[in-house]
Amino acid sequence: MIISSQLTRLSLAGLFLGLSLAANARSQPEQASADIRRTSFGVPHIRAQSERGLGFGIGYAYAQDNLCLLANEIATVNGQRSRYFGPEQLTVEERENLVSDLFFTWLNTPRAIDGFWQAQTPQVRELIEGYVAGYNLSLAERRSQGLPQQCQGEWVRDITAQDLVKLTRRLLVEGGVGQFAEALAGATPPAAVAVNDGKQTAFQLADTRMQRFALDRGSNAVAVGSERSFNGRGMLLANPHFPWVGGMRFYQMHLTIPGKLDVMGAALPGLPMINIGFNQHLAWTHTVDSSRHFTLYRLQLDPKDSTRYLLDGKSLPLQKQTLKVDVKQPDGSVKAISHVVYSSQFGPIVQWPGKLDWDKQFAYSLRDANLDNDRVLAQWYAMNQADSLQAFQDSVHKIQGIPWVNTLAADDKGQTLYMNLSVVPNVSAEKLAQCSDPRIGLQMIVLDGSNSACAWNIDPQAAQKGIYASDKLPQLLRKDFVQHSNDSAWMANPAQPLTGYSPLISQDSQPLGLRSRFALNSLASVGTLGVADLQRMVLGDEVYQAGQVMPDLLQFCAGDLGADAQTLAPLCASLKAWDRRANLDSGLGFVHFQNVMQGLEQAEDVWRVAFDPQDPQHTPRGLAVDKPSVAQALRQAMLASVEQVKASGLKPDSRWGDIQVVSRGDRETPIHGGPGALGVYNAIQSVPRTDGKREVVSGTSYLQIVTFDDKGPQAKGVLAFSLSSDPASKYANDQTLAFSKKQLSVLPFTEQQIKADPSYQVQTIREQDGKVAKQ
Repeated sequence: MIISSQLTRLSLAGLFLGLSLAANARSQPEQASADIRRTSFGVPHIRAQSERGLGFGIGYAYAQDNLCLLANEIATVNGQRSRYFGPEQLTVEERENLVSDLFFTWLNTPRAIDGFWQAQTPQVRELIEGYVAGYNLSLAERRSQGLPQQCQGEWVRDITAQDLVKLTRRLLVEGGVGQFAEALAGATPPAAVAVNDGKQTAFQLADTRMQRFALDRGSNAVAVGSERSFNGRGMLLANPHFPWVGGMRFYQMHLTIPGKLDVMGAALPGLPMINIGFNQHLAWTHTVDSSRHFTLYRLQLDPKDSTRYLLDGKSLPLQKQTLKVDVKQPDGSVKAISHVVYSSQFGPIVQWPGKLDWDKQFAYSLRDANLDNDRVLAQWYAMNQADSLQAFQDSVHKIQGIPWVNTLAADDKGQTLYMNLSVVPNVSAEKLAQCSDPRIGLQMIVLDGSNSACAWNIDPQAAQKGIYASDKLPQLLRKDFVQHSNDSAWMANPAQPLTGYSPLISQDSQPLGLRSRFALNSLASVGTLGVADLQRMVLGDEVYQAGQVMPDLLQFCAGDLGADAQTLAPLCASLKAWDRRANLDSGLGFVHFQNVMQGLEQAEDVWRVAFDPQDPQHTPRGLAVDKPSVAQALRQAMLASVEQVKASGLKPDSRWGDIQVVSRGDRETPIHGGPGALGVYNAIQSVPRTDGKREVVSGTSYLQIVTFDDKGPQAKGVLAFSLSSDPASKYANDQTLAFSKKQLSVLPFTEQQIKADPSYQVQTIREQDGKVAKQ
């Protein structure tokens, strides 16, 4: 039943899986119902009496706003893109459909999906089943009205609980084997045909994606405690940097089961719970960590057969798994193709030309710790329900379901918490020294796959075999502050450095990223911190690196530039006039600054003051322009920038807001912010377009600032890319315009705030014997 009212203005394993899901549903659960109350920007406040009812409301609301997005992701994680769109088209992540399909067919086997489902708590199962019913109800209504143009086709279908499990498993491996899809799908014994040029291009794209992982899925976070906050209670700044499109696009919502749950924040597609948010007593966020969540194993192959490997001197066969993927043919017919994935006891074989080659001597297996993490949904739901910071921390210690992120939190009592408690392979520094080649370094952990002693250690206190137990991982409870911006755990608070961990967990005495340095400098420059201070950190759009190098750049410009003086004069003038920020009205100097600093990335010894582990907050800094090699590299970078700006058609009076935009249909919205690598806390990643502009693809997403008073949480925020991915929706660009204007809005949490919202409207949905009835 649907009641709407506007209260103000307008295989065998597959058989087992089917039986297990049917067994869970055969008890005929209660008919779900939910109230979906929307406030400004369409934010849904979903209230129900049970988990099934809550999931029902979430799935229904999400489909109203992002039906096509979820349908597309469902096709992806089921390995069906080649069937519907052809094998050579690209996914949102710029991965070939066939590669994507092979990877997800390997990842989401019926046995793996069934095992994950069986491990879920009854509450999580009810949330998922309710979500499925709600989404399918909304889809049925949309079908009767006519589906949006961008998702018309047989690939749009009713979803199942298995589909949401597959989405969750995709999320789990984002920080591990998910980055090696091409390497997994392309691994072939050395007797097979060599990788062709087309595949080389695919690997180049994959390499770029891997390098951009922390940028596209980075984050900033600051938790302020009673010793530094304006009112003696906790404060939290949540500033995740996530993709603006696709399966990692946040959705804003408020979830309530009276007497049991009351939480608001943002969640990833297909998840019936909050990932980043706040409740009555605490607020939390995540930042992508620097820990390792997988290791590679170099296998010593049997000289007689490159599909066998030696372990402790014994020859063992690589296991073969035959994958089948349906592929659309040029004539429109569909043909099944087969592909074999090889695996050792350490995981699947991955082959990356020039990096991880499978020859007659060696091959490489990849073991991802999160493949066995079936606790992630129970983890987030326990965090959603926590009524104190202690309960919150205890849940993470016990469940250990956080996949590849740090967690920062603050509570209404003025405590702050930092936890690097994700799923990390248990490989000690000692084992690493014994089992890895030091010449490879620590960028990728490669262990000796010919020695069983190099397998991950087992700690009986850990929630999963082969990972570190919670009490062995970095964590910090303080009353001044903790902060994080994707570096190691080392400098979460310089007053209490976190040191002495395995390199897989955290590395200390390494240079900090510029966003971390900016945050520490900002926190040190103000005594008592208020909301405006945290807001300014993000929306002030300061380019921190400019303060470190601009005096040297201007000194270089003022010197003798010889024959290049006339060519470089406009660039130097624009640098001098630039406000050293990434504002909409910042001038062309910002573009030149980005180009110049990027051009210096490969130059050696460019810093005037080198990195000092005893002063990580302030080093390295300055440009050594007095060195001939640095001066020459700088001159070349400047000349290249002049050419690039000219080729892009930019004018001397071009503003950053004219260049960096996001498109919604035929609308373009200017977006402030810039590269996090330059120390822009409001990190925005954009890619060049053919017209000289740059299109935003990721960055600041769900921005949340939460404080507490006697009445509970007081929150402000914005979802930078807006709630809906449907260009026709009135909620597709409204928050984007607010973000462009640097406007944060109150996040209505109490009943009084919700009902007082000028855009308040309510919709009640009910499920009756699986059918829709309208009154």
